[in-house]
Amino acid sequence: MVTGTDSQQLDPRTLAKACADTMWSTDEASQGLGMALESVEPGQAVLTMTVRSDMVNGHGICHGGFISTLADSTFAFSCNTHNVVTVASGFEISFLESARLGDVLRAEGREVVLRGRSGIYDVTVRRGDTVIAVFRGRSRSLGRPILEETP
Repeated sequence: MVTGTDSQQLDPRTLAKACADTMWSTDEASQGLGMALESVEPGQAVLTMTVRSDMVNGHGICHGGFISTLADSTFAFSCNTHNVVTVASGFEISFLESARLGDVLRAEGREVVLRGRSGIYDVTVRRGDTVIAVFRGRSRSLGRPILEETP
């Protein structure tokens, strides 16, 4: 929450960080999966997650749903940097490589286009230098602010 100031007066980087801090404080899903919010900038975010034993499927690889969730969380933090509550209207993901127990995955999200209430965001998930998944998300803003302002 931003107190003692009007969020409209914040520079874009400070605003993005304040929005991310507000969202992170109640994001039990991302935190419960051991994700870490590494950085946030206007229209961008980076999250990491280490593949745990409860994320590995019967083939000994990370279940695609967990990789999708990491990408989706990165998408959420990327598209909620402008102080407008924004949700996913859809996404697609392509898996290029598998991840295994102990791998540290890094997801980098960026805004491709934001037009009116709709946006397109790309997220690349890597294990080291190796791209393991590419995600494209479509967003829709709901028109209400993330941050509470004080009078």
